[in-house]
Amino acid sequence: MSASEPGLSGRPDRRWLFTFCLAWAGTATALFGPIQILLPNQLEHLAPGDKERALAWVLGAGALLSMIVNPVVGALSDRTVSRSGPRVPWIAGGSLLGLAGLVVLGFARDVVQVAVLWCAVQAALNASWSALSALVPDRIPDRRRGAVAGYVGLSQVVGIAFAALLATVFPGVSGYLACAASLAVLILPLLFAEQRLTRGLGAARRGSDLRTFVAGFWIDPRRFPDFFWAWSTRFLINLSNALALTYTLYFLRDKLHVADAEEGVLLLGGVNLAAIVLSVVLAGYASDRLGRRKVFVIASSLVMAAASAVIAARPSWPVVVACAFVLGIGFGIYTAVDFALITQVLPASDSRAQNMGTLNIANSLPQVLAPAIAAPIVTAGSGYQMLYALSGLVAVGGAILVGRITSVR
Repeated sequence: MSASEPGLSGRPDRRWLFTFCLAWAGTATALFGPIQILLPNQLEHLAPGDKERALAWVLGAGALLSMIVNPVVGALSDRTVSRSGPRVPWIAGGSLLGLAGLVVLGFARDVVQVAVLWCAVQAALNASWSALSALVPDRIPDRRRGAVAGYVGLSQVVGIAFAALLATVFPGVSGYLACAASLAVLILPLLFAEQRLTRGLGAARRGSDLRTFVAGFWIDPRRFPDFFWAWSTRFLINLSNALALTYTLYFLRDKLHVADAEEGVLLLGGVNLAAIVLSVVLAGYASDRLGRRKVFVIASSLVMAAASAVIAARPSWPVVVACAFVLGIGFGIYTAVDFALITQVLPASDSRAQNMGTLNIANSLPQVLAPAIAAPIVTAGSGYQMLYALSGLVAVGGAILVGRITSVR
């Protein structure tokens, strides 16, 4: 289905792209404000003697649920009939439920309550995330996806940095409320833009019985090997990133003894953002111009691996700041080009959201595994150094696997 096929959408313009980027920034703010600062601080208060395991359990449970929600909502979105198109109901509904969950989450008074509410927030926002992801292959032709993915990646990072700022300036309950308010403000322009594009077009989608619906979640690696290798590459790079970032606040506070760890996270986020701004859009445009994706993914993975290795070898505040910049360069390149690459290996044009949801498991599963892997490592004598070394090795594995893709250069 082309980007302008009747029944799905009109042709997007720069105004639409701007609102699309705002929506990504808002969703990232709502997700990463809690992950970076709010949840670690809340759990440290509720379980001071076992904060690492409590955080691992809460984040892992939320990520496990999101791993299920992503492809299921994607499949439902592909089959949704709505005057607003197949994606808007899920973007709007998921954002509204996620916003409500964030408002309540700040008032949780024990670890179990935090876990239940965070699972609800993760499920809701990942429903929205799944539908948002499908809009790129829905609307953007292959030749422009690198540049668009660059803007999307930049928007996510701006949202993550903004989330750190909000969580630092507004601690505790007020931080959750600030993230919820930001989501509401930033998601609305896209909903109005989608209404404008789909007005009068209808949104008929294919139907299916339950057996066909369930069978659609399995994508045979023998028939679609490039999809499998793209999934595996994304999984490893996201696992590497999650291993490096999950315990950043505790790393600064307990290992490096930074006086104000929250401000340290904010500073690192700013340094990382500056680097990504330099790399993400340029990498997307360069990838489109050259018609090549894999070489950029390989290079970015190796850059990220090198930064993690340096932190493992010389864990100090100046080194971490410098490596945050290097990680930003690598992750900016990766974010732009990987998204474009992945949209080119989707097996079926009429199941884009379902396929993107399956690919997004490669984002969610590392969030389940990383805390479980990291928690026992960081409690060991040289735990954080070992953790960053492992992060670097996993990134190298991603660089190797992307070379197996054959249908994309």
